[in-house]
Amino acid sequence: MNLRELSDLLGLSQTTVSRALNGYPEVKEATRKRVTEAAETHNYYPNTRAKSLATGRTMSIGHVIPLSSQHEMVNCVFSDFIAGAGEAYARQGYDMRVSVVDDSDEAKAYERLATTGKVDGVIVHGPLIDDERIPLLDRLGLPFVVHGRSSNCTAPYSWLDVNNRSAFRRATDFLLDLGHVRIGLVNGFEEMDFAMRRRDGYRAALEARGIAVDPMLTHAFEMTEPFGYAKTCEMLRSDDPPTAIIASSLIPALGVRRAVEERGLTIGKDVSIICFDDALSYLPNGTGSPIFTATRSSVRDAGRRCGEMLMDQIEDRTAGPVHELWEAELVVGGSTGPAPQR
Repeated sequence: MNLRELSDLLGLSQTTVSRALNGYPEVKEATRKRVTEAAETHNYYPNTRAKSLATGRTMSIGHVIPLSSQHEMVNCVFSDFIAGAGEAYARQGYDMRVSVVDDSDEAKAYERLATTGKVDGVIVHGPLIDDERIPLLDRLGLPFVVHGRSSNCTAPYSWLDVNNRSAFRRATDFLLDLGHVRIGLVNGFEEMDFAMRRRDGYRAALEARGIAVDPMLTHAFEMTEPFGYAKTCEMLRSDDPPTAIIASSLIPALGVRRAVEERGLTIGKDVSIICFDDALSYLPNGTGSPIFTATRSSVRDAGRRCGEMLMDQIEDRTAGPVHELWEAELVVGGSTGPAPQR
């Protein structure tokens, strides 16, 4: 079915149908819904080439991934984010362009995308505390949305972030309320903004109860299962081991669990574990009853919303930067319990 046939079927002009499918604000919501449902029923897809010629846009969104970040970014967390973003792009007829580049070429990659016009906008992943990509993209005039925030960046920009500080303060308070005072932290790279905020939340909860942060209990590196395992083994071998551990992702939490169980200890009784859960499609935190007590926020939903925010920006449906801060949900699983008596 082509546009003319769909328009005839609906008794609407081709212009109205095209505008409804492309999200123009002047189209009534009832009309947009009617057109969208008819398009889905009759398997109509707008001609991307024709749309590009009509709008002057490439109908493509860019994602630039530096090589050194491939383990941190190109994992099941990143995959779920991309899946969510892809869903949003598909609904509005956009394609995705992923560029994997050497670290030293990352700035040049953004410059090439801006000067060649190969994409209409980009999503920035894994922002640092001081992130040079944000002022660069602002100078280039390329529309962008940041998944996360950069604390020391003063340039105006659109972002979507989870309240990482609040999530980790709440997780630490939960353990403190259970009587734990020796609480370990297995965190991500702390030059990354999300990890810095998570450490701040952990520290704030301890200090509010008059407990000093023990550097022997805090570790930061790439969020992998082997890292969670190695650092937990190290902490449990100490003379004053932790009775609880907070992990920055479900992935290192699996390593924490392996280390605890190898020592013949019982999770939730001898050692409690809390993690951040991204509600991953291919690595769920249990089905029905959660395996780990966790602070949860769907990274797939975040990808979908970041995509929507960027397309709104590209198509001038928003005025000025948009900021969204999501609160994480605390879900209680079988991995936590009262602090053991010593």
